[in-house]
Amino acid sequence: MSTESYDQLAIFSIVARERSFTRAAAKLGISQPALSRSMRQLEERLGVRLLARTTRSVSPTEAGERLLNVVAPRFEEINTELALLNEFRDKPAGKLRITAGEHAAISVLQPVLEKLLPENPDLHIEIIVDYGLTDIVAENFDAGVRLGESIAKDMIAVRIGPAMRMAVVGSPDYFKRHLRPKAPHDLTGHNCITIRLPTYGGIYAWEFEKKGQELKVRVEGQLVFNNIAMRLDAALKGLGLAYMPEDLVETHVAEGRLIRVLSDWCEPFPGYHLYYPSRRQTSPAFTLFRDALRYSG
Repeated sequence: MSTESYDQLAIFSIVARERSFTRAAAKLGISQPALSRSMRQLEERLGVRLLARTTRSVSPTEAGERLLNVVAPRFEEINTELALLNEFRDKPAGKLRITAGEHAAISVLQPVLEKLLPENPDLHIEIIVDYGLTDIVAENFDAGVRLGESIAKDMIAVRIGPAMRMAVVGSPDYFKRHLRPKAPHDLTGHNCITIRLPTYGGIYAWEFEKKGQELKVRVEGQLVFNNIAMRLDAALKGLGLAYMPEDLVETHVAEGRLIRVLSDWCEPFPGYHLYYPSRRQTSPAFTLFRDALRYSG
């Protein structure tokens, strides 16, 4: 098989996975016309249509799906073996793609990267913040970070952080105008800063537990956010009650900018884990990253 044919198969596997000429062209660093031309040439050479094209999307045909299932794992193996060649270098090198939620990226990943990257100048790490349960294999990530209780059973999971607690907080100004809730259901009478998460199908119900009793409260309020910084800022400004990871508000609570309520209903739960496919060979770069994150507490 010619070098051109190998190139076209590699391009096809990316187009079929991305289901978009635009995204595939951006990932490959080539123009869309060149990419489209390469796919037409491959289809002509094989004598079968591999991609179904519309004005808005592209998807593999039945024949294309079959070819993708054959070639994609081979290219993944080749890329893994090329990455493993880095063990012959003085220091690990390569690019890692990691998906994580916002809090995990800020509280767990970033502190480790601050130490790891200056010592390893040939290591490049891309962090994609995503609140959904990303399919790391289909989306071509090396690993993901999620809470231990939400990881698929067929993944290897490595604990990278301590147990966590949530906190319900409001500003002193807010509590001058509202009574402090004594039980989770009291929150239905408060202006709560709500959270929109795709994993939960919309507005997230605040979760509580006390002595084995679990409660979910569907709170309401004037504000809905899908990021941490705006929820915290709104709470500090007295715009409502926020449901936040404890570590992000403890300094504000200690210094009196926020008041914590319902702490007896916020019990610890399993913290963050790094997860990755059990069948994937790990490169020296990934091993270094994983071991730097590993939690030993």
